[in-house]
Amino acid sequence: MVALVGIVALYVNPGQWSTGWMSLALTARSYTVLLWPLALAVGAEQGRREHRTNVTELFATTPRSRARRMLPLLIAIAATTSLAYVLILVAGAVSLLSPSRYFPTDFLVISAVGALSLVAAAWLGLGIGRLVPTPATAPLLAVAGAVFVTYTAIVDPLWLGAVLSPMYGTMQNYLYQTIDARVSAAFCIWMAALALTGAVLLVADTRWLRAAAPLPALIGICLAVAIVPRDRAALEAPIDPSAAALVCTDDAPTICVSRVHAGVLGELTPLARQGLAVLNRLPGTPAEVHEDIKPYGAWRTPAPAETQVVLLEVTVDEHGELAYPDSVVPMVVGSLGVTLQGLCDHRHLGVERAAAYYLLGREPVSAVGVIPGVTGESPGANRSAVALWQELQTLPEEQALARIAAVRQAKADCRDGSELLFRSSR
Repeated sequence: MVALVGIVALYVNPGQWSTGWMSLALTARSYTVLLWPLALAVGAEQGRREHRTNVTELFATTPRSRARRMLPLLIAIAATTSLAYVLILVAGAVSLLSPSRYFPTDFLVISAVGALSLVAAAWLGLGIGRLVPTPATAPLLAVAGAVFVTYTAIVDPLWLGAVLSPMYGTMQNYLYQTIDARVSAAFCIWMAALALTGAVLLVADTRWLRAAAPLPALIGICLAVAIVPRDRAALEAPIDPSAAALVCTDDAPTICVSRVHAGVLGELTPLARQGLAVLNRLPGTPAEVHEDIKPYGAWRTPAPAETQVVLLEVTVDEHGELAYPDSVVPMVVGSLGVTLQGLCDHRHLGVERAAAYYLLGREPVSAVGVIPGVTGESPGANRSAVALWQELQTLPEEQALARIAAVRQAKADCRDGSELLFRSSR
C-alpha cells in the first residue's frame, strides 16, 4: 500500500522531481504527508490482529514471552515499510540514471531518514492498535497523522517543525536545496524514540510497562530539541555548497555552470560563446559566462567581484538536457554584458532590447516565448524597441555601436539611457 501510493503520487507530477537526485529525495519526503498517516493506520490495523481473531488468551499460554513473539512482527513491518520507501525512490531513479547527473551524498541521508520515519509510524501504529483494538482506530490515526505531519511542517518556531515533521524542509523547492545534517540528526533521534515507544506498547504485558512506554518518546524529543540548530540559514533554505559550486570549461572564453547542471556544460558552451562573440563588438564587454546562482528567494544574485562576467540563468529539462537552448544567445546579448546589483529605476527595456537586437542583426521580438519565465509584457514594449532599432539601422555602424556602448554604460551606472539611441546627439 505504501509503495503503491508513493509511486502513483510520484508520477502524477514528474516535473517536480525529474530534474535531479536531490529533487527526487525531497519530493519523496514531501509525500510523507500521505505515506506517514498510511503507515500509522496500517500498523494500527496490524496491531489489533490478535484481538480481532480472538487469540490473545491462547497465545498468552505459550512459553514464549510476548516480546519474543512480537519481535518477528516488528522486524517484518520495519523491513517491508523500508522496502516500500526504497521502491518509491527506485521508481523515480530509473529516469535519473545518467553519468551527467550530480549525485549528492545528502540523497542517501535524506532518503534513509524518510524510510526511518515510516518505520516509526508503523511501529507506533502497532502499539496503539494493540492498546486500542477498535475498528475506528486505524482511520482515526490516519486523519490525526495527516494533521500532525502537515501542521508541524509549518509550525513556528521553525526549529520545532524541523524536529517533528517528516516533510519539513521539502516544500520550498529551489535548485540547490538540501536538509541540514543537524536537522536530520535531530529528526532521527525523535523518530527512533517514537518507534521505541510503539514497540514498547506492542510488547508490554504489564500495566506499569505500558505506562512507561511514552518515556522514550519524551526523552527523544528533549534530545532532538537540544541539538537541532536554531539559525535560519540551516532551517529555512539550506544550500548544498557542492551542488552550487561552479564547474568551468578548460579553455577560453570560460563558461561555468553549477555542479548540479554540469551535464549541460557541453551543450551550453557554444551557445554562450556565440553570445560573447556578439557582445565583443562593444569595447570592454565580459569575457566569461557564469550560471546565475541566486540565493533562495533573491531577485538576483549579488554582482560578482569580477565584472568581466555575464550571469545567465540555466534551466534543465526533465531529461537532464538544456531547456530553452534558443534563449541562450538572446539572454547573453540582452544583458549587454552588465550584471545588475539590484533593482534599477532608470532601466529602459525598449532601449536595451533595441541595442541587443542590433548586435544580433535582426528585428526585436517580444520576450514572451524567447526568455524563460516571461509570460507577458505590455503591448507597446516591443513596438518601442522596433522603432529604436529602425533608428539604429539608419546610422553608420561605428556610430550605432558607440550609442549602444553608451546605453551599456548607462545601464551599468543605473542612469537613464532612454534617449541615447536617438539620431540627434545629446
